[in-house]
Amino acid sequence: MIVLTGTLGAVLAAVAVPASAADDQVVTQVSEADREAALAHWTPERMRQWVGDDELPPAERIGREWEGPTPSGVGRLFFTAKPGVDGSCTATVVPSASKDVALTAGHCVNGGFDRYDERIEIVNVVFVPGYDHGEVPYGVFAARAFAWSATYPGPSSGIDDDAVLALDPVDGRHVADVAGTQDVSFEAPPSPVDATLLGYPVSKAAGGEALFSCARPAALDVNSVSVSWKTDCDLAGGSSGGPWLRNFDPATGKGTIFSVTSRGTMNEDLVTLDLSGAALSEPVRKLLENAGSL
Repeated sequence: MIVLTGTLGAVLAAVAVPASAADDQVVTQVSEADREAALAHWTPERMRQWVGDDELPPAERIGREWEGPTPSGVGRLFFTAKPGVDGSCTATVVPSASKDVALTAGHCVNGGFDRYDERIEIVNVVFVPGYDHGEVPYGVFAARAFAWSATYPGPSSGIDDDAVLALDPVDGRHVADVAGTQDVSFEAPPSPVDATLLGYPVSKAAGGEALFSCARPAALDVNSVSVSWKTDCDLAGGSSGGPWLRNFDPATGKGTIFSVTSRGTMNEDLVTLDLSGAALSEPVRKLLENAGSL
């Protein structure tokens, strides 16, 4: 699973097949056979495999389990890192021409290299909007492609830590039509901003089985290396890729994404101390604009 290791790093995620770079983006296409294998792999029993794990981080104290219907487009992202270790992140459906696009963190699909300098391979990529304790209310959507901006250096960096997923329809129905979407804004809100963070933390609170939220102020941090948002939300690993929403209305389940969870720090007890998310940039805007054609 994606866990906190000083930063909210991907100990598992990476590219599924050799990726190709075009238009300043790195794109991975997933074959039809591999998509069928992904759907066969992720049974309800497998999705629930982490519940009760004594090695999970402590339960959140700030983050709370979401009550009521899942906000529009939010769901759990599952994958397998070869040679066979499963993991999860969070993703959100966003508007696109194809109605098949979800937004997540770059490190959820690009894990870089292992200790032997070999690229880690990821397979079995599926997205489950509205996931809740094994329930899949809208179906399981296999990823036919995913991409990140060429400006993203990889999981050791928080710069442009964003990725898009192109998802197959289920029974002829597009994910945006069945699960809804969250809008995305590239205009940075004034700092600090009241933010609602959503994610599926794989902690002792629910083992990734439930959506959690934090309603906290987020402040913009600008330095010579990066521009990012920071907050004291304590969602554990698995929340990577979850949306940071402003002007969020719990009654409608709608807001506007201005970042996604990228990195975090934790103490020696594995308690998350803070989270950060990259400010959405022009390369990420182009990534989203092209995502509908993946």
